[in-house]
Amino acid sequence: MKWLIILAIAAGAAWQYWQSHRPIQVEQPPEVSVPAVPETRPPLQKELSAGPEFRMNGYTLTGLAEFSIGARVILAEGYTSGRESDLSPLDLALAWGPMADPGVLAAISFSQSGRFYHWRYEGSPPIPHRAIELNSANMHMIPASRDVDRRLKAVRAGDVVRIRGYLVQAEAPDGWRWKSSLTREDIGSGACELIFVQALEVL
Repeated sequence: MKWLIILAIAAGAAWQYWQSHRPIQVEQPPEVSVPAVPETRPPLQKELSAGPEFRMNGYTLTGLAEFSIGARVILAEGYTSGRESDLSPLDLALAWGPMADPGVLAAISFSQSGRFYHWRYEGSPPIPHRAIELNSANMHMIPASRDVDRRLKAVRAGDVVRIRGYLVQAEAPDGWRWKSSLTREDIGSGACELIFVQALEVL
């Protein structure tokens, strides 16, 4: 029994190591043309009628829009299970505009799990409820390279980041599909952005 426990621990450690060091096999699409967004400003988005199609880790990705955001990181959560982690090993909950104010963030409680993020406040909200929804979101990060992957995993809550890349739809040969939201005005299931991250800067 003792050896079985040791073997299980070793296997778990090996899996975690492989997940964090596995190669990223990707056909690189063109660099996006949208400019970098100034610190904690609303995102810029340029929707594409026929965006680039490229392959990554056995999936086909299609660019739906060019995307650029400057935001404060509320939370960061890594994932190693589920087929979504084949593409996106990290989610960032991001805030911009009035939500990026540290005083506002301090008045709200946040949590992040299961590819969602949740928030609540006691009493009156520090800014209108709808402003919280419109100026924050949970976003799924797909690193375009091992360097971007390393940079993403170094991001911490409170950091101000600039991110540029594509909002994408991912498809697998068996019909599985994962599609980015294209608006900041939705909430709930399907409201998260799925970003193929070409550039990341921590300010």
